[in-house]
Amino acid sequence: MLFPFPWRAALAGAATCAALALAAVPAQAGAAPGRPGPAAGSLGFTATPPPGVAAGSSVPSSLKAPGSAGALPRQLFVPDLIAAAPAGISPAQLARIGKLTGVRNVLPVDGGKVTVNGRSANVLGVPAAFRSWTPPETAAANAVWTDLGQGQLVSTRGAAGKLHLAAGHSYPVAAAVQLRLPFGAPTTLSVPGADAIVNQSRSSQLGLAKNFAVLINAPGVNLVTLMAKIKLVIGTGAKVINLVPVVTVGSLPVSTNVPTTGVPSSYLNLYKASAAKYCPGMSWTVLAAIGEIESGNGANEGPSSAGALGPMQFLPSTWAEWGITGFGQTGAPDIWNPLDAVPSAARMLCADGAGNTATLRGAIFSYNHATWYVDEVLALASEYAQNYP
Repeated sequence: MLFPFPWRAALAGAATCAALALAAVPAQAGAAPGRPGPAAGSLGFTATPPPGVAAGSSVPSSLKAPGSAGALPRQLFVPDLIAAAPAGISPAQLARIGKLTGVRNVLPVDGGKVTVNGRSANVLGVPAAFRSWTPPETAAANAVWTDLGQGQLVSTRGAAGKLHLAAGHSYPVAAAVQLRLPFGAPTTLSVPGADAIVNQSRSSQLGLAKNFAVLINAPGVNLVTLMAKIKLVIGTGAKVINLVPVVTVGSLPVSTNVPTTGVPSSYLNLYKASAAKYCPGMSWTVLAAIGEIESGNGANEGPSSAGALGPMQFLPSTWAEWGITGFGQTGAPDIWNPLDAVPSAARMLCADGAGNTATLRGAIFSYNHATWYVDEVLALASEYAQNYP
């Protein structure tokens, strides 16, 4: 039996993360100043300097070459809509939805109402690409995706309590058949109403409905119009839910009393200090969103196909105009050095009006000339505002 629609019509709120180092921030589909195209990667910290940053520089090890060794590059997509049909969504319908104007990406998921540890639960069967559709701290939590890949059950934090699940223990999961699955860990998911996820192999074993729903990323378009078009594609009885939170630019936090001297030891502190020092009035969350979109906070620094470089993906010509030496660094501005690159981005954004809420959207548009980019930056900034108050 499929779990009912509508689900909670809002993105699942990400839980506050205890470690505020932005050491768990994945990359999102993005583009550098002046060029379209993705730049993505995962984030953890190692001590190897990135290209162009001298091993003896004063960059803290926590800011050097962030990114898990060997981790595959990823993109992160904000789910704007979710659509479901009682009989499932066919490959032809998925292809048609993917070609609708404004749609950037789609992701089909399996689903069903099952019994976990004797209690009813809504479970999704997801492909590996689902990682790119989850909130920032979830997408960057390598343990979650290792557990999922090993066939374990992964739940939301709320469901873990409701279902009485404890990490390291196994529980009966019954759908078309009954399996005993180990429970990995609780996390935050991006799909309202979903209690837990399993990988597609487990989904097939359990008999979850194939392609029960599809997540849709379509920033910068009229979602009401798009929802109507999707209903025409998937037919009578289909449900299409808007997941986009309302982002009020004025509600984004502007940090005060932030130290603007010394060397920030984390990306979180670097974004806050750069905004406070080089663009008072701009929310640090805007810098954080751009940093994630462009490179996954340094996890994938290019060069891009257009030649953009570094954690904030500057074109060399743009860097020549806006690059500065920041936070105790010496020598010429270094496009690869986050302690130079993030302040430089703040300085450029500020010159374009990012310090004023009335002109913030235009400043972000100047950083990358795409309406979808502006929408995704603001949506992600809103998530940061919730996750890291």
